[in-house]
Amino acid sequence: MKAIILSAWQGTRLRPITDEIPKPMVRVLNKPILEYIIDSIYDKVDELIIVVWYKPEAIKNYFLDNYKWVKITYHHQVEDKKWTWSAIIWINIPKNEDIFLIYWDAILDKIDLEKILNLKGYWSLVKEVENPEKYWIFKQDENWFALKIIEKPSNFVWNLANLWVYKFSSEILDLVSKITLSSRWEYELTDAINIFLENNKFRLEKIEAKFIDITIPEDIEKAEIDLMKNLEFWDSLFLEDFGEFELNLWLNKKNISELISYSTDKNDISLQENTSDLKRFSTRENFNKWYNDADRYVFSLLTKTWELAWLWWARPCEMPEIKEIVDEEIFKLLNENKNNIFTSWIRIYPKFRWKWLAKLILRSALFLRKIFPKSHICVDIDKQNIASQKSYETAWYKFFWYWENKKTVEWVEEPRMLYLEIPKQK
Repeated sequence: MKAIILSAWQGTRLRPITDEIPKPMVRVLNKPILEYIIDSIYDKVDELIIVVWYKPEAIKNYFLDNYKWVKITYHHQVEDKKWTWSAIIWINIPKNEDIFLIYWDAILDKIDLEKILNLKGYWSLVKEVENPEKYWIFKQDENWFALKIIEKPSNFVWNLANLWVYKFSSEILDLVSKITLSSRWEYELTDAINIFLENNKFRLEKIEAKFIDITIPEDIEKAEIDLMKNLEFWDSLFLEDFGEFELNLWLNKKNISELISYSTDKNDISLQENTSDLKRFSTRENFNKWYNDADRYVFSLLTKTWELAWLWWARPCEMPEIKEIVDEEIFKLLNENKNNIFTSWIRIYPKFRWKWLAKLILRSALFLRKIFPKSHICVDIDKQNIASQKSYETAWYKFFWYWENKKTVEWVEEPRMLYLEIPKQK
């Protein structure tokens, strides 16, 4: 099966960002919108056909001619770009081969995309909407087979909006080349779809997970926060390549199993004596509770074989009571921004404790700072833990002492708080 990804439009409402790059290359959590789609489907198809038009070189230079060894072919949309049929006309695919057709305009969860790819027959993803007059709407029978698709119906037909995610046979490409001008004097892709519906059983599948639409610049920040808050804890999201390691948001199932194994290892004296990880990470249920109890933003550093090297997480906190001030400037800065303080923690696991990873810790903090630009990121470290202090200082953290009334005597009375100083960009 081949995938056709419609990536030609400019995205004028995202200006000035799209003055320099096409909308598919707009980054969300340092990852182009288009890559979210590709990353969810590449291993289910034997070729990716990316339709380009506006600033095509930005897409070509990024993805080149393959994605993780899956072939990429670029199809240049014809000049009549305002007509929906022009995106896929003259794409050549062998007869009787299934195609996966998707518009790149939003971020959909992998679970929904994989479902359509894995189902037999022909399908489309749909979503119930309150204002169907703004969408392409499917009319269906009692068994959820599509009868017709109507673009922005003036009268109520139904409320199942087309999400531009389809599984067709290659017949749809022949139909596109044969449609005639509509009453609006345009070549409508809906006309080709309706002919396909007359000759083929075509099921509708309601979306299960999040649908993140990005239309205007303000949507980017909303999308980033939405991804960080709602990404399921077993679905890690690749963020950045460090050569030997890669930075991910959250954890996948394999990493959670590793985390449980590390946290319950009684031979790891350092971990067991200095953390409460045995309690919070000893089972999947405990991890789930810890994950959901607070607004935690979790990052993992993985090897190229997805082995967990360390975990870094942060969450909003209140300004602590200061007992001893070492750096007046930082103290004043935090006091002025006491509603935007995040505390962070890190666990480096046995095999990787010798690795010099301090500056990679900073990269996690920079991602958090990107989403919450007013945030001030700190970390609590035991005053006696000199090695951790030095690691964080190497990662551009500055420190000051603080003290607050602890509920149990086990707590060290004078831990060390370090404040993240973001280096100036060159």
